[in-house]
Amino acid sequence: MLLVSRFDYPIKSIDANIQGLSHTMNVNFINPFLQSLLNVMGTMATVQLTPGKPALKKDQLARGDVSGLIGMVGPQTKGSLSITFEETLILKTMTNMLGETHDCIDNDVTDLVGEITNMVTGGAKNLLSEKGYEFEMATPIVVTGHNHSISHKAKGKKIIMPFDSDFGKAYIEICFEH
Repeated sequence: MLLVSRFDYPIKSIDANIQGLSHTMNVNFINPFLQSLLNVMGTMATVQLTPGKPALKKDQLARGDVSGLIGMVGPQTKGSLSITFEETLILKTMTNMLGETHDCIDNDVTDLVGEITNMVTGGAKNLLSEKGYEFEMATPIVVTGHNHSISHKAKGKKIIMPFDSDFGKAYIEICFEH
């Protein structure tokens, strides 16, 4: 995938943030998803995200207004990924990516969230295949609304990673069982 080859975020920063959680989940497996989100948002939406501090997530409450959730299954693992955006950030992303201005989260915006979820997962899949991990991706589902729930189907622990931008916050959740 061409997008991934243009990625230039300093990986050490993400590794340092995740290192304390490495006993829970393989850092080498998490980083491609984080890299891919930064790449997609930076190159396709011209929105720079700044990673925050990851944490274990114990509830199902989304931290933003719209989420894309996708399942993944492969010989080595089963899991899911969600990407949640605050309304202000996804509306700016819509304008930057498609040149369309929307005042609220509507069907076009939810379609974009599904597509971003696909692009991020596809980018991570390419990076992980280079390390010998293979998995198939399901079709993403998109959930909207303040205080909506995200239900990961895998039985592993959930990591949540916040990202700040000039336009609002995004969150990525990763849940895998090995």
